Amino acid sequence: MNDTADDKQLILLIAQKDSNALELLYDRYERVIYSFAYQIVKDSMAAEEVMQELFLRVWKNADQIDFGRGKLLTWMFAVTRNLAIDHLRKRSSRLPQHSADSGNLDMIQDHTALTEDLVELQMAGEQIRDALLGLSRDQQQVMDMIYYQGYTQQEVANLAAIPLGTVKGRVRLAMKQLHKSLRHWGRRDHAHE
Repeated sequence: MNDTADDKQLILLIAQKDSNALELLYDRYERVIYSFAYQIVKDSMAAEEVMQELFLRVWKNADQIDFGRGKLLTWMFAVTRNLAIDHLRKRSSRLPQHSADSGNLDMIQDHTALTEDLVELQMAGEQIRDALLGLSRDQQQVMDMIYYQGYTQQEVANLAAIPLGTVKGRVRLAMKQLHKSLRHWGRRDHAHE
């Protein structure tokens, strides 16, 4: 097997318990998944654990991955995000509860559709940071709170004391700007699909 196999071929082989296929998939996505997890958990060991758990799930559930519902990377980012937020919740429950904000992790909701938008734009690692730096300060704050801290749009509105419509508008404008900034990476990364 060579490393030009597409994601679907690799998943079919992983479903048959082909460890070489898992190794190729790991090599292909480990950096981007680790970077994404690290942006959420802010800890290298925790990001490594999240990444390992993701690839364990790929190994165990490859036969259940449905390519009709989107790209593999979209699914991997959504699972990574959920695993990272679960890690934050567990870590939060082990820490003393000193502030009113510390309970907010318990109110995190899954916004897979928004996560998929980010994934579709290939926002990972240095590319994400560079693109985010091009946003206004208000847009950066909203995107950071939603995508990296795990807050819902309503929670961001409450915490920042701004209307929910303003939060939604900032997310929408930020996504448009990020799409423009990152469009060429998506074409290059998926040219072989």
